[in-house]
Amino acid sequence: MSAVDEVEELLEKYKLATAEFIRGNPGPYKDLFSHREDVTLANPFFPMVRGWDEVSATLERTASRLRDGEFLGSEIVAKHVTDELAYVVQLAHERAKVGGSEVLSQIDLRNTMILRPEGGTWKVVHLHGDPITTPRPAESVIQE
Repeated sequence: MSAVDEVEELLEKYKLATAEFIRGNPGPYKDLFSHREDVTLANPFFPMVRGWDEVSATLERTASRLRDGEFLGSEIVAKHVTDELAYVVQLAHERAKVGGSEVLSQIDLRNTMILRPEGGTWKVVHLHGDPITTPRPAESVIQE
């Protein structure tokens, strides 16, 4: 199987794992990540973390804030695959109950994933996801 096919396979697993993740189950999602010390994660709820222990704990804490979710789909904006490294930039669309809310809320995220093969399987080595999917005023970056 080519690297492109293997990355496509990982992306299909990622969709299924995301569906579990937004139901509060981080297990399948965590399985897709590198367990090495250079793995990194930046998500909407917590500061960026590095190293498998920190990434694993952050994924568990994030999943604990989500429940009754549904993966609605994704749109790939850009993707490039070599035999040693790949990246995927996408918009992901989900719906879940977030925090203490009993309302299913739409969650749209822009995601950037960096992937690499490890032991014959492609793994996520970096994931950055944030909710900025529409233009914002320049002042929105000012922290008070």
